[in-house]
Amino acid sequence: MLLIGAHPDDEDTNLMAWLSRGRFIETAYLSLTRGDGGQNVIGNELGEALGVVRTEELFAARGIDGAQQYFTRAYDFGFSKDTADTWAQWPRDSILGDVVRIVREFRPHVVIGIFSGTPRDGHGQHQATGIVAREAYDLSADTARFPVARYGTAWTPLKFYRAARGNAEAGTLGMDVGEYSPLRGESYGEIAGRSRSQHKSQAFGALERKGAIMNYVRREASRVNDATAPTSERSIFDGIDTTWSRFRPHVRDPRRREALDALPMAFAALRKAYDPFQPATLVPMLAETGNLLGWLCPGVLTRPCADAADRDPQVEADLNASVSRALWRVVGATGVASGVAIEAAVAREVVPVGMPTTVRVALYNRSADTIDVSGPMRSAMSSFPATRRVPPRGVLRDSLVITIDSLTQPWWLARGRRGAAFLAPASASPGSRPSAAVAYVAMVRGHAVPIVAPVQYRYADDVRGDIRRAVAAAPAISITLGEERQYARANTPLDREVAVRLLSADTASREVRVSLQLPQGLAADSATRSAVLSGHGAVRTLMFRVRGRLPPGLHRIAASAESNGQRFDVGYALVDYEHISRQYMYRPAVTLLSAVDVRVPPALRVGYITGVSDNVAPSLVQLGVPVTVLAPRDLASTDLTRFTTIVVGPRAYDAFPELVSANQRLLDFARRGGTLVVQYGQYEMTQPGLMPHAITIHRPHDRVTHETSPVRMLNADEPVLSVPNRISAQDFEGWVQERSLYMPRTFDDRYRVVLEMQDPGEQANRGAILVAPLGQGTYVYTTLALFRQLPAGVAGAARLMVNLLSAGQPPATP
Repeated sequence: MLLIGAHPDDEDTNLMAWLSRGRFIETAYLSLTRGDGGQNVIGNELGEALGVVRTEELFAARGIDGAQQYFTRAYDFGFSKDTADTWAQWPRDSILGDVVRIVREFRPHVVIGIFSGTPRDGHGQHQATGIVAREAYDLSADTARFPVARYGTAWTPLKFYRAARGNAEAGTLGMDVGEYSPLRGESYGEIAGRSRSQHKSQAFGALERKGAIMNYVRREASRVNDATAPTSERSIFDGIDTTWSRFRPHVRDPRRREALDALPMAFAALRKAYDPFQPATLVPMLAETGNLLGWLCPGVLTRPCADAADRDPQVEADLNASVSRALWRVVGATGVASGVAIEAAVAREVVPVGMPTTVRVALYNRSADTIDVSGPMRSAMSSFPATRRVPPRGVLRDSLVITIDSLTQPWWLARGRRGAAFLAPASASPGSRPSAAVAYVAMVRGHAVPIVAPVQYRYADDVRGDIRRAVAAAPAISITLGEERQYARANTPLDREVAVRLLSADTASREVRVSLQLPQGLAADSATRSAVLSGHGAVRTLMFRVRGRLPPGLHRIAASAESNGQRFDVGYALVDYEHISRQYMYRPAVTLLSAVDVRVPPALRVGYITGVSDNVAPSLVQLGVPVTVLAPRDLASTDLTRFTTIVVGPRAYDAFPELVSANQRLLDFARRGGTLVVQYGQYEMTQPGLMPHAITIHRPHDRVTHETSPVRMLNADEPVLSVPNRISAQDFEGWVQERSLYMPRTFDDRYRVVLEMQDPGEQANRGAILVAPLGQGTYVYTTLALFRQLPAGVAGAARLMVNLLSAGQPPATP
């Protein structure tokens, strides 16, 4: 079964856990995007970096519910209101081709679309996903439109459903996906709850539910039982022969037919003979079952089966997929039953790309039998005796040398993207593979058992205990240069220190020479600087003092390093959370400096309460705004009188309950003459007392998703549009992803409205900026997506933000 959705939070973990763990169905989730357009409640990643987080969260979830995970090349560009908006961003034929490619790779008998493909899906990306899910079901066997050479062997799914989840009236088939498993000692609802809770970046922690959980699907198409009313179905596989006997009419070779007929009995015998206290007794039977699969489909892992259905491509593909998956299960079970395990460890987590690295291997024979071991199974590692004997409870130790020839990074980012689609091909495999692995073959009770293990770095954390991380390859010298986008004030003397960070992956000491490439108008205090990195993990930060003036616009600062005749100009940032695998994101050592024609009041002093996915404060500092970051828990005791302005970051009231408790103190700060600027929140902002005057937010909320939608200034002389910077239409050019979100639809008359905007064909909304006098001070509420614009270097958004901070403050001097 293949489930198709748009985003990492769309999948039905209850259904997948029940099918995969409870019914042993080969189950997969295809998410068209990686969730790049959302926000991160546990960190400040946005865009591609957030996509990395959510990709790994999906892999973590699949590790719990047992399903596989696939993606297309689609980039999540943010909320869209309809399919026209979505197809204007996504290359429709390419995305459909990706879905067809994955259908042909996974070869599902049943496809379930999460979304209806109609306007009731709400999000335009949801609706588009519902459409391509059905189109892929209809077209995946069309080799004229989707040639085999490019999209893989044709495949025809047999049934198509739409998810109805908890809606019994909309469904044609119901399933208790909360069924209890006596073998596991828990329900599949509990497993699904743990799986769902891996979406931590979206605050999707879920209860692990006991008891019945009814789930529903609606049958929309079938190629096997159209004559049967959908409501009479008892399973999504009704009408589909899921037994090995479906291949019997198509297998004519006597020996292969004999193997096919013997498989059901072999599997039944394995189940009957299973002894959890002596699993090694199953090894000979598992080996014989593997032999039967091999006879049925010789070379299944490297080429299609040769004799099936008079060369019927559908049956041949079905047989090939069934045998290969059964064989992988048999091989995996054999490895577990054998009691043989491998640990392959390196002395450090990050090794230099292209340089030899020593791997210490320990192969443990935890069985009661003496075994013979061959390997390692990579000739480039080194040479060892053909076989070596390992007694019961014995350990075989090897020292290998490996070389990793490419950087370890999220593979789909390596080639970048064009618009809203990545350039790397759609994922044709369920997940990411380790940078390096070792393989041996153990002869257990006379049968060959392959044993494979990833190469890992292992250490003991004082709190978390045993930590294992896959080895990663990086440049011998990684070089990074601050944020990708920074600000400066245009036509103003610039005097700034530029920090160049060097990190060594080499075990040897290196002398490194670093140089800066500066735009016209800037000069550094030194053309080059040198440092010595003493070995692996050594870090040095070299400071260049840069002075000059810049005209308005974007300007490029780049850094490069030379060492041992090599040139280095890229570095990585870690994406590191406990619940996912550590990831390395590379980028050139380049900063784009956005020089902004902006005035800043000289007396401005800002206290900033960081919100969700909020990188605004560093941008303000670069513009010359004095900023102090305030922790919500400290607001009750913080002296607020030293600030002219307090800023509340996006969604901060929802993320920090202690901020709600301290809100009266913030309002009092404004009443005594301060400026309180609150960035957008969600429906919590309608709670009485959170804002000084009431607002309403419609469900679904009003938003302007087109970053190019016209913005009308209702009063050009309004202070937040004119002091200290005169805001014009030009300041709304170059915005990214969206204009405004969770916009109030109605609001108290005591708020002054400033802007009016709307997406094409919609009613105008005036809730993007609300300004109200509050006592002796000023309250500003804005739903503009400033948290996206400022880190992206949008000059006009920076100018407008300074105006909001300055509301009610003395004007800046020229």
